[in-house]
Amino acid sequence: MAFEQPAADRSPIVGAGHWWRRTPWWVKCFALPLAGGFAGMTALLLLLREAPLPDQSFVNPTHIDAADGSRLAEWTTKGARAGHVRLADIPAALQEATLAVEDEHFYEHHAFNPRSVLRATWVDLRHGGIVQGGSTITQQLAKNLFLTQDRTVWRKLREALYALQLELHETKSAILEQYLNTVYYGEGAYGVAAASQVYFNKPMQDLSLAECALLAGLPKGPSLYSPVAHPDAARRRQREVLARMVQCGFLTQREADEAARAPLTIAPVQRRPLAAPYFTATAVREVERRFHLAPDDLYQGDIRVTTTLDPVLQQAAERAIASTLPAGSGIQAALVALDPQTGAIRALAGGRDFAQSPYNRVFAERQPGSTFKAILYTAALEHGWAPNRQVASEETTFLYDQDKTYTVHDYGGIYAHRPLTLREALARSDNVYAVTANLELGPGTVLETARRMGISSPMQPYPSLALGVFPVSPLEMASAYAVLANGGFAVTPYTVESVHDGRRGQDFTTAPHRERAVPETVAFQMTDLMRSVLDPGGTGYSVHHYLHGTAAAKTGTTDTDAWMVGYTPRLVCAVWVGYDDNRPLSLAESHLAAPIWAKFMGTAQQRLPGPWFSPPPGLVRRTIDPVTARLATPACSTTETDYFVPGTEPTDVCPLHAPAPDAPGSTWSQWWRRIWPGAQPENGTQVD
Repeated sequence: MAFEQPAADRSPIVGAGHWWRRTPWWVKCFALPLAGGFAGMTALLLLLREAPLPDQSFVNPTHIDAADGSRLAEWTTKGARAGHVRLADIPAALQEATLAVEDEHFYEHHAFNPRSVLRATWVDLRHGGIVQGGSTITQQLAKNLFLTQDRTVWRKLREALYALQLELHETKSAILEQYLNTVYYGEGAYGVAAASQVYFNKPMQDLSLAECALLAGLPKGPSLYSPVAHPDAARRRQREVLARMVQCGFLTQREADEAARAPLTIAPVQRRPLAAPYFTATAVREVERRFHLAPDDLYQGDIRVTTTLDPVLQQAAERAIASTLPAGSGIQAALVALDPQTGAIRALAGGRDFAQSPYNRVFAERQPGSTFKAILYTAALEHGWAPNRQVASEETTFLYDQDKTYTVHDYGGIYAHRPLTLREALARSDNVYAVTANLELGPGTVLETARRMGISSPMQPYPSLALGVFPVSPLEMASAYAVLANGGFAVTPYTVESVHDGRRGQDFTTAPHRERAVPETVAFQMTDLMRSVLDPGGTGYSVHHYLHGTAAAKTGTTDTDAWMVGYTPRLVCAVWVGYDDNRPLSLAESHLAAPIWAKFMGTAQQRLPGPWFSPPPGLVRRTIDPVTARLATPACSTTETDYFVPGTEPTDVCPLHAPAPDAPGSTWSQWWRRIWPGAQPENGTQVD
């Protein structure tokens, strides 16, 4: 016989089902999701409680590398640390200041502050993206320990989960302690102990209320509120922190006012030594300017910067400066070398000691002296001057603007006292020739050429423009000479090849920019003419023994500046030597730029070998007697070989050294020239 449950016992069950059937539909719509959500949240919390916290070394360091992959600098989240300190050892004022300005209700909430989240959500919705944080200290710690710094909804969701997990695993005191030991305070300092040493050079326990308030204000914007770079902004932020401490009940108004008036002594920040420090600092600024990544972004990690630096050439640059400048002297030097085809900077030294003087003289504007003549004569060739054009080398007074005069002297008062060709004038650095060319062309024409070749510094159309009296930087001079070295194209110098931003998942690369500035034929003519500077009689001949092949160059000297700028097909280099305070150079000091340039370029020729330039189509080659500027004969004791635009080359034979009528082959040579003007006569006159 089957067992049957009494009706009285069945009634509760029937009643429960009857109650659910009679429940309104809208109550059911809320009850089911609430029950499911409660169960899901319980399961999530249990999972987070049981799961271990992730590895705290998630973020990769930031690397700045040379072109060959060798490491120049590294930023990591370890940064400058002074060791982990216990919360009990951190001044109460620093803890309270941090809570007041970062998370007033830290000890009351559980990972989130609902009011802050709602406020931030509303602002984000209005702007269509993540623009305001609303993060608690726990959320900030989760982000610093486990996540990247990108501002996305997915990252915010993961941050929230990690913050919950932190609160389930750690006490509030432990979370605050870890936060104060890991938060970034700027200048490479992570944690309050490191920040105390970096900014105040004192143990953290000795910090005053004023100093605690200043430090507590830094994490919001370490660069923006840096007391080193922006002391006024740091003071304003400090007062904001003190005001918040009053509002939270940590201070009285009187205590806050006294702290706001207290003097602050910021210690000199000791920068970490960098390889190729002038170059690396330049590359960091370029990353910030071109790719919108601030130094703080580099410190946050997971960025890889590949630069243009050639470590071998960089070492050669630093070695050339160190071995040439007198020990113990205050004289300075700058060297910059770049690839003329692209503008990629391969070596850069902005001074003799970065630790003593981080001022980068590669960007300093100084009088270029006669190195400007390469630009002047480029303009002259472009406007019809031929290499055999002669100008008398003697003290000359010029009349310009109808009623003004300008008297020109050569350096040291040494003149040839005869007409010079363009090659001779360039090799000897004759000033009379230069001013003559400038005034005949018109200074405005020369300025226009300079602008096309990359000179942007202010200049005026004066007669003295030819002598390099208007200051320019070594980088500008290197850029201008690159136009001659690459066949006539202006290039833009740069130090950064590429940037990989792992935090944002972005990659940036530099696309070299080239723009035609001067004709290829003119660039080659100038290159060929400047070879003579390193030949016997040229102003750079004394250092030619450092070189391992042909080079084109120009020296320049003023009362306060010494220069040498030149190039090979694969590298252009500019060197400046002088004093930062513009004091006059001694005779010996005025000759220091040339050996620095030659020592460096000798290494560069071995590092970057290659053939010399070939003449482009559209030029003819002639050998002339520089005294008469006519075609040379076998009787001419001195000759020079130049390249001419067809129609500008000489056609007459040197009248001072014409072959005697009975000289062997003379009749044959004259007859041969009459029937075939483009041939190679026996007298040595070369014709292309």
